Amino acid sequence: MINQLEIEEFLKQSNDHLTIDVRSEGEFAYGHIPHATNLPLFNNEERKIVGTIYKQKGQNEAILEGLDIVGKKMADFVRFVQPKIKDNKVFVHCWRGGMRSGSMAWLFNNFGYEVGVLKGGYKSYRHNVLDWVGKDYKFIVVGGRTGSGKTEVLLKLRELSEQVIDLEGLANHKGSAFGALGQPAQPSTEHFENMMAGELKKFDLKKRVWLEDESKTIGRVFLDLHLWTHMLQAPLFVVDLPLDIRLKRLVNDYGENHMEGLEQSITNIQKRLGNQQMKLAIDALRAKDFAGAAQITLQYYDKAYDKSIAIKEGRQIIRLSFDEDNIEQIAKVLIEQAKRISK
Repeated sequence: MINQLEIEEFLKQSNDHLTIDVRSEGEFAYGHIPHATNLPLFNNEERKIVGTIYKQKGQNEAILEGLDIVGKKMADFVRFVQPKIKDNKVFVHCWRGGMRSGSMAWLFNNFGYEVGVLKGGYKSYRHNVLDWVGKDYKFIVVGGRTGSGKTEVLLKLRELSEQVIDLEGLANHKGSAFGALGQPAQPSTEHFENMMAGELKKFDLKKRVWLEDESKTIGRVFLDLHLWTHMLQAPLFVVDLPLDIRLKRLVNDYGENHMEGLEQSITNIQKRLGNQQMKLAIDALRAKDFAGAAQITLQYYDKAYDKSIAIKEGRQIIRLSFDEDNIEQIAKVLIEQAKRISK
């Protein structure tokens, strides 16, 4: 049996089952349904060949070429899904819900599996993602100077049953010139949105959602304009911690394991630091005075962050100062403050 499913029903039914994205590996890498597995009907090169024949010789010749390519793979497709099938069901999609997903659905159905096919394909999923990302959530933004432990605070808020979106975690980047150190490769902006929508769908829209104060970009990932604008209008809780605590945190985060990357990152912000400060920071780094190097770079980052706060006129900004690096206590204070402003 082959069932054509609308996007919400497809996501609901396929979540705990094998979900096959039959697009090429290049399409999949750029963005995909997070729980999907890539099993290309045509790989990148094969897709290019079929597309060229379609343009030059027409649809029928392209279909014949496609059949020649796919015919050799059909048994391997079935062998791939056999050990992964649950409850005799498999779910399939391509880009627009056309011939690629239809062909794979036909194959699996003939082998005795119940197949769910996504109507409109990945394109319909992307419309669904942008709809969820574009909703108006009750955001509360956590800010603070570099080294204030904002991500750790967010993760603790999540442990305390608050609704949290860890934007930097999804983007595989900590947001500064040093943010890529020790991180996996960043997703595309499209896939970042896909993962974010998956998180947002779990939330109660009537309750607050916490996230970190960010610029329009996190490394090479761009935030959705509606979401970012909505963040700018949300209450901002600024966590203030003493310099020595922030330096200790930065040394623990970046330290000796990232020597080469740290030097390159300092060089990348030469124009912001100035030649003399950059040289002092690199000299400190090479002497393994990580706290000294961090303190020099913080002179720039602190000024930049304070300036960004100063220009946010008309926004509800609540500053919260702490003397100790007690993440759980900070998170609990933020929750109490959030309750007060919601009354």
